[in-house]
Amino acid sequence: MVTHREQSGGGERADLLETLAKHRGLLRRTVRGLTDEQAALRTTVSALCLGGLIKHVAGVEDRWTRFVVGGAEAMRSESVDWEGQFRMLDGETLAGLLETYEQVARRTDELVATLPDLDAAHPLPQAPWFEPGARWSARRVLLHVIAETSQHAGHADIIREALDGSKTMG
Repeated sequence: MVTHREQSGGGERADLLETLAKHRGLLRRTVRGLTDEQAALRTTVSALCLGGLIKHVAGVEDRWTRFVVGGAEAMRSESVDWEGQFRMLDGETLAGLLETYEQVARRTDELVATLPDLDAAHPLPQAPWFEPGARWSARRVLLHVIAETSQHAGHADIIREALDGSKTMG
C-alpha cells in the first residue's frame, strides 16, 4: 500500500493526510463484517449507532471541506438533518454510507493536495460554540476533522464492543 507520504513526497500535507487516513481506517474497521441491522443498533445508552457515526463523520468532513473552499456560506449550502445524521434511516445501508464516506475522503485528499495555501482562512459561521469573529485556516479545519474522526472512532469502538465483544482499536 502506498501511503500519502510516499505519494506526495512528504511534508506537512502528507502528515495531515496520513493521520486522517489512519483515523478513517480505525473508524471503518469498527463496522467490518456487520449487517445493516447491526450497524443500525444502539448498543449503549447513547443514541449513537455505528452506521450513524459513519454518516455523521462523512457529513462533517464534507461540510468542513466546503468551508475551506468557500467559507461559512458554502458550509451551509446544504441542509443538515441534525437528528438523523447520527442514525441509519430507512433505505440507508452500511455499504452506501461507507461509499459516501469514501467519496468524501477522496475529495478531501484531493483538496488538501491541491490547496495553494494551508494558511488561507475564512470567518467561522455564527454559532454559540464558536468564538465571535474567529477565523479558521485550512490547516485548522484539517486538524479539527482529524480530531472529530479520531473521537468518533473511539465512540465506534465502544459501540462495537458492546455489540459483539469485538475490540477494533485495542
